[in-house]
Amino acid sequence: MRPNTDPITMEVVRNALSSIADEMALVIMRTAYSSIVRDSMDYSTGLCDRHGRAIAHGLTMALHMGSFPDAMELLVAEYGDNVKPGDMFVFNDPYVAAGMHIPDVYIVQPMFHDGELEGYACTLVHQIDMGGIAPGSTAVYATEIYQEGLRIPILKLYEEGRPNETFFKLMALNTRIPDKLAGDMRAQVAACKTANRAFESLVARYGRDTFRQVIDELHDHAEAMMRAEIEALPDGRWEFTDYLDGLGDDPKPIPLKIAIEIKGSEIVFDWTGSSPQVPGAINCPSPFVKSAAQLMLKAISKTDVPNFEGFSRPITQILPEGTIVNPKLPAAVAARAIIGWRAIDALQGALAQIVPDRVPAAGEGGVTFPAISGWHEGRRFVLSETLAGSWGAMPDGDGVFGVPNPGGNLTNQPVEMIEALHPIEITRYGMLENSGGPGRQRGAPAILRQYRMRADDILVVLRSDRKHHLPWGLDGGSPGTPCLHIVNPGAGQRILPPMPMEAIRFGDGDVFLHIGAGGGGYGDPLDRDPALVLRDVIEERLSADYADQVYGVVIDPASLTVDAAATEKRRTDLRAALAKGDGTLPAWLELFGKPLGLGRLAFNSAQELEYS
Repeated sequence: MRPNTDPITMEVVRNALSSIADEMALVIMRTAYSSIVRDSMDYSTGLCDRHGRAIAHGLTMALHMGSFPDAMELLVAEYGDNVKPGDMFVFNDPYVAAGMHIPDVYIVQPMFHDGELEGYACTLVHQIDMGGIAPGSTAVYATEIYQEGLRIPILKLYEEGRPNETFFKLMALNTRIPDKLAGDMRAQVAACKTANRAFESLVARYGRDTFRQVIDELHDHAEAMMRAEIEALPDGRWEFTDYLDGLGDDPKPIPLKIAIEIKGSEIVFDWTGSSPQVPGAINCPSPFVKSAAQLMLKAISKTDVPNFEGFSRPITQILPEGTIVNPKLPAAVAARAIIGWRAIDALQGALAQIVPDRVPAAGEGGVTFPAISGWHEGRRFVLSETLAGSWGAMPDGDGVFGVPNPGGNLTNQPVEMIEALHPIEITRYGMLENSGGPGRQRGAPAILRQYRMRADDILVVLRSDRKHHLPWGLDGGSPGTPCLHIVNPGAGQRILPPMPMEAIRFGDGDVFLHIGAGGGGYGDPLDRDPALVLRDVIEERLSADYADQVYGVVIDPASLTVDAAATEKRRTDLRAALAKGDGTLPAWLELFGKPLGLGRLAFNSAQELEYS
């Protein structure tokens, strides 16, 4: 359909809407109370049109925003025209409100111009605690959603500007941290009100009829751009299966399978073959997985496809009911994000077969999420962390370190803030030497963060992955290094399973060490530029013996220069040894594991990493 609006006006409106969504994000960041929101930025903002279709995403989590269409469809269906100026809605339930898990609370405000509904301001914030069996409301060991906290259907938080006092009283009684939860909800309300003023001014500037026409044409424009991107891809069907390590002390691999089928300007993402839902809280409501597929399709696109819901029209998603990507009541979902993050890796594995020049190797496998809680100075505290930042290597560059997983803009919290607010000392924080996957382009090193507890009876609830199933490499690159969690490192240390099915108890002086997975490598490590290997040794990413044994680069320890002749011979010898299949343990894993006291590391027949 040919647009009737000039392109300049369409672009001005598009950017104005994006600016409003970004301003909402800044309002929340500046007014939120809890560190998981203010510092980790685990929240999202956006705008929808009068039909509930997404028309702008804010600066923060991409995986959140793709969930809004399902939620808004239910809100519009339930309330229809029963909305008035001053109304505001709140909800979180995955089974009746298209929520993602209990802590992710939506607050949505209908926006009006001259008495007629024109759009919705949308916020989603990961609340610090919503009750349930574990502080932080993210217990992996929950087995049904009734254990996870307060379930909220689509309710009016405000009605024509009047607060729902009953709701606020219920919330205060069902959280361990009522002051921070109330403050974060007020931040959401403030963001919605800020958007309402700016949005109404924008509609008034163009007039109702013109504004609605521009919005419809931008949806069509986004669809046309996405169809062009899909049509430029080859027709066919590609499959990839990744595995989560599993639950508890004796984990069983959990498959996550994706098939991508392209025909003309249509694309299908089919998750058939993924694991049935499990008796733990990693089951993932479908909106989060849908978001992952939309995100990765946009990530490989060569053009900047607008954030208008029309772009999703050529996309079909198949998520079989009763699986980890679309669970049925009463499946627990509190720790569901690990599936969403790993869906990104699985999608990359399939897309790498379609457009290998646009897709990196697997990254750290998603955000590690520890919730640390206890009592301090007579008050309850909950520290929820989002630890990420080790990308897989790219076709044209090394894996990015210290930048969050592409599913979101989550950040690691400042050390000073943690120590000021909680009885916790951060004793180590940085990158781990000799970690990440070797390759022509290497995977990003692992993030290391070590906590020393400064009070008794502190609980840690943990969700992580990639201890046994490492981030895979591409084009001959090696897998990344494993994610590990160690209690009291050193003699007698305890290595935790990736997803403990209990809270881990710490006393005063006990130490909790997090080591994230390092990203997978891309290309043959023996083809890496020796100058880049030397730089990594000088900057202490790699040791000199690692450079020699893994990359075949011989470095003079006195002058810190590459011995070119020795390097050429060393690489010839390593290639000959690899061709013969000599050795059962890759040097990169041995050099990673020994300093950590991990003992013998080896892959079994299922390519799972085992420890002895």
